[in-house]
Amino acid sequence: MSLTNISQLLMRNQDLLITSQPLLVNMPDDSFINELLQLNPACQLTSFDTNYAHHLAHEKKLNNKHCAIFASHYSGDIKHDLIIIYFPKSKKELLFTLAMLKPIITVTTKILIVGENNGGIKSLANIGSNIFNYCDKVDSARHCVLFDVNLTLDDKTFNLNEWFEYYTVETNQCAVKVAALPGVFSQAKLDIGTRVLLDNLPQYQSGALLDFGCGAGVIAAVIGKTFPEITLSLADVSALAIASANKTLQLNQLTGAVFATDSLSNINKPYQHVISNPPFHQGIKTHYQATETFLNGINQYISQNGSLTIVANSFLQYLPIIEKTFPHVTKLQQKDGFTIYNAVKGKRVISQKPS
Repeated sequence: MSLTNISQLLMRNQDLLITSQPLLVNMPDDSFINELLQLNPACQLTSFDTNYAHHLAHEKKLNNKHCAIFASHYSGDIKHDLIIIYFPKSKKELLFTLAMLKPIITVTTKILIVGENNGGIKSLANIGSNIFNYCDKVDSARHCVLFDVNLTLDDKTFNLNEWFEYYTVETNQCAVKVAALPGVFSQAKLDIGTRVLLDNLPQYQSGALLDFGCGAGVIAAVIGKTFPEITLSLADVSALAIASANKTLQLNQLTGAVFATDSLSNINKPYQHVISNPPFHQGIKTHYQATETFLNGINQYISQNGSLTIVANSFLQYLPIIEKTFPHVTKLQQKDGFTIYNAVKGKRVISQKPS
């Protein structure tokens, strides 16, 4: 596998990459780990990811000498001498990441932050003005920038609970409390697509339901409070989302199975209902592959006469994909630039709700 642009930029600065205890934070899936290990054959490398797909890819590249961690936040006893962070799409997530790393760095730890120009990394010095001793631009190439930063150290213990944002979502049926960590979709307020979906939910009676790409868990929480006979499962690729969904269920006195999955990798049982506001962005880029894989394969995990309900931007061409495996597809609503599709397994009619 070739190097991404940010990894090529890092490899232009090999003098900064000499290390014995490196920590890679949310780095993309490419061959950078292999290059770093060739450069430092005696090192003990730790790869930390909040993205489950990247975690699985990095885990495959490492042997028992090294460590791959998937979690909402990093903690450990190792004092790393080099930390490389991929600049996230959310500025709040960057501050969250830096705060969780403070307990495992020393005054001599080298911290490199790398990212793409159009991802906002040029504003790094302003973002970290209150926590950086210095923030030096090291290099730029291939529309990417590399910074060397130094954090102001303190004795404060990292507390995950201090990073949740809370808000309440009210529907015609109920009100739910939502908790979301930085980097989780719709962290501060409900997005328009989910609002359209919640205002047009199918009338579920009973059975097992999967909220796929659950984010902070708001869809499952509303369903759980509105239809108490439903058994909830929630899945997402993000460890930050999983932690948020668990907190949301707890706030609303609901129970459910919350787990990580890379698309359908950990979906292993049938559900009567599947519902989703599937993402079509990966980082700062538009990315459809994960959703298309989900739509092409989810049919096999839905019981006969079970349903799939999704909301999507109306410009996205998901209907032909759904119709390949679900003969009966209905547009439940089209509003505010979003369309709700409801597909039933095992029927042979395609219809549209009258306007």
